[in-house]
Amino acid sequence: MRARVIGAGLAGCEAAWRLANEGIEVELCDIKPEGRTPAHHSGKFGELCCSNSLRAAGLENAAGLLKEELRRLSSLVMEAADSNRTPAGGALAVDRGGFESYITERILAHPKITFQTGEVTEIDPDCFTVVATGPLTTDRLSAHIAAHFCEGSLYFFDAAAPIVTLESIDREKVFFASRYGKGGDDYINCPFDKEGYDRFYEALISAETAELHGFENDRVFEGCMPIEVMAKRGYDVMRFGPLKPVGLTDPHTGEEPYACVQLRADNAAGSLYNLVGFQTHLKFPEQRRVFSLIPGLERAEFVRYGVMHRNTYLHSPGVLNEVFQVKKSPKTFFAGQMTGVEGYIESAASGLVAGLNCARLMRGEGKAAFSRATAIGALGAYVSCEGLREFQPMNINFGIMDVGKIRARGRRLRRIRSSEAALAALDREAAALGVETVKGAFENEGNC
Repeated sequence: MRARVIGAGLAGCEAAWRLANEGIEVELCDIKPEGRTPAHHSGKFGELCCSNSLRAAGLENAAGLLKEELRRLSSLVMEAADSNRTPAGGALAVDRGGFESYITERILAHPKITFQTGEVTEIDPDCFTVVATGPLTTDRLSAHIAAHFCEGSLYFFDAAAPIVTLESIDREKVFFASRYGKGGDDYINCPFDKEGYDRFYEALISAETAELHGFENDRVFEGCMPIEVMAKRGYDVMRFGPLKPVGLTDPHTGEEPYACVQLRADNAAGSLYNLVGFQTHLKFPEQRRVFSLIPGLERAEFVRYGVMHRNTYLHSPGVLNEVFQVKKSPKTFFAGQMTGVEGYIESAASGLVAGLNCARLMRGEGKAAFSRATAIGALGAYVSCEGLREFQPMNINFGIMDVGKIRARGRRLRRIRSSEAALAALDREAAALGVETVKGAFENEGNC
């Protein structure tokens, strides 16, 4: 039997690598090098289309934890990253060319992987397939996916507000309430006085926005106005829109605020909150600078920044299970940003899980699903969680994990202890599933 992997990005290469190392013959297909999407500049596999940083490297960060879990599961992407690392402080950054060449050479040299170039426009539900075509999937394949696998649950535009952790919000400066007392304490309210609003307003209208690419334009944003565009239309526009204070009383003053930012729970556990109405096209550092001027968010931890861009992705909770398998077409798996995971490492993780489970299915074995006690399992649980109020692509963060109660002094140490517990859980669960693990970087350095 042979499996097919469509897309040679990070997720597709990780899936193909896993399948091949599980003894499965793999046909890897990609539009490259004959064709390119507007986001691609290289003909190599595993292209890093944006930054050369894979984000935080340490165990005090969920992204660092996920990297270590991938190392223990023999990830090709992490092998390439560690072999092409460049100085970047606490982050893992790579030499872009070396990283992409490493992945390309390893994939093409594998005896069980054959490469086929050209556009794929259809998916055969009777063929074992991992689809990892990314956020700029071609129009013809997108139409096929929407018609045959998703029942219309395919999105082409990602407009999401920033998300912060509950524990990072200053409770002394905010209050829980709904307008006019309707709905209970459903919102966290961040009240502005006039002076604070003036500072926020001036910072917002002067902040730097992200550059539009050739596949994005102003028409993409017509149906969802960025908060900075709203502000530029007039000083009071936000105060009559998402920042309207009407129906709210600040218990600290007993009066209606001058303006008020509302945050709404983004997950069932109530550990993550999104800024209501704050879709934005500001650059990420500008979002941190400007939105930290909001009362109570001065030290907020942003687990996701606001985005507005072309992004093809599934409404995965209605389509996929926790191992990225299509519920109604079990021989078909999806991986990468199409599934609603956000980021390089998250894409690789989904590819590894999809490839592993596709191989197990082909051998007649049960699925290998890791729990939410691990970062890799939390990603699968997030994209398959039907209880989400609004599904939006997400980076890995501790807020979507089940880390349990960790006793430690200070958030950094608590996060490290959570990561150590997650790695122990990964080792136990992998052993129970018969999935081989290897020692990771932190074990080898004696840090765990």
